[in-house]
Amino acid sequence: MSANPQPLMPHATASWLVDNTGLSFDQIASFCGLHILEVQAMADDLASSKYTGRDPVRAGELTMAEIEKGQADTEYRLKIQVGPAQVRRTKGPRYTPVSKRQDKPDGIAWILRNHPEISDAQIGKLIGTTRNTIAAIRDRSHWNISNIQPKDPVTLGLCSQRELDAIVAKAAKKAGIVEEVVADTRLGGDREALIEELRAERDAAHKAADEALRNAEIEAALLGEDEAEATGNA
Repeated sequence: MSANPQPLMPHATASWLVDNTGLSFDQIASFCGLHILEVQAMADDLASSKYTGRDPVRAGELTMAEIEKGQADTEYRLKIQVGPAQVRRTKGPRYTPVSKRQDKPDGIAWILRNHPEISDAQIGKLIGTTRNTIAAIRDRSHWNISNIQPKDPVTLGLCSQRELDAIVAKAAKKAGIVEEVVADTRLGGDREALIEELRAERDAAHKAADEALRNAEIEAALLGEDEAEATGNA
């Protein structure tokens, strides 16, 4: 993966580059900071349906000249055009373009439905919204609730996949959500039963051997008495 600055929406950008350029998967993965297998999946139409392509040229992150340079040389690594638009806020609520603000309720509803472990504070920071709005959507008192449809906030362009994954992981860890490993007690039961069976067979074998030994001793004693009696009579 590249250590250079990455586009604002790596997956959506990669999807657009796969569909609209002749760049290699390796070049696209390097530019977007993704694994090459993720890009391969997009090209194979295994994952591209999850992302709406984002034109990095229109976003001011790439130039056509840079893309053409990469298409001419597969070893070339694309350089992002970092400008004022790429500066991200480190404090305060997330800025969302006006064109995207109407999508916020849909993104919030999706998170509430699919990741209830995420706190309202985390949702607010991720989407750039208020606790009141989140609460209104949760209890269905929002003024436009009839038109709200849960949609992936990444697809809507409200956050990046990395940001969402990071918050989901953090919330899951805090909530103690882990994959439960169910112990198969049947194996233990079968093992105990087998041990008991072997012990019973061993005890039975010992008992049979002791009984056979006693019978042999009795038979030998009787044989000895018969021989003595026969000798005396002679």
